[in-house]
Amino acid sequence: MWFMQDGAPAHFARGTRDFLNVMYPDKWIGRGGPIAWPPRSPDLTPLDFYLWGHLKSRVYATQINTRQELWQRVQEACREIRNTPGIFERVRQSLLRQAHACINEGGRNFEHLL
Repeated sequence: MWFMQDGAPAHFARGTRDFLNVMYPDKWIGRGGPIAWPPRSPDLTPLDFYLWGHLKSRVYATQINTRQELWQRVQEACREIRNTPGIFERVRQSLLRQAHACINEGGRNFEHLL
């Protein structure tokens, strides 16, 4: 298994890199890691291109007034997503479309084509 992360400041912290070196020796991709994160690379992970946006749209569909309400909405949205029939097949199909678009564009930005 490989671990991949972007170059966000929290991901570049010494403690984070030390942890990844122990858990994924020579098998993680990221700033300061054994394999550098390619500059200007498109994010192709299902979490980036699907889950976070979908989750946020469910959580923030209506105004949230308390921290507890936010926590409950996140948990409920995660349950709904996990229990949606066919959701993972749709994610897989979307990933394939993203990968083909990336290949067709020679690794350049392609999000505007989807």
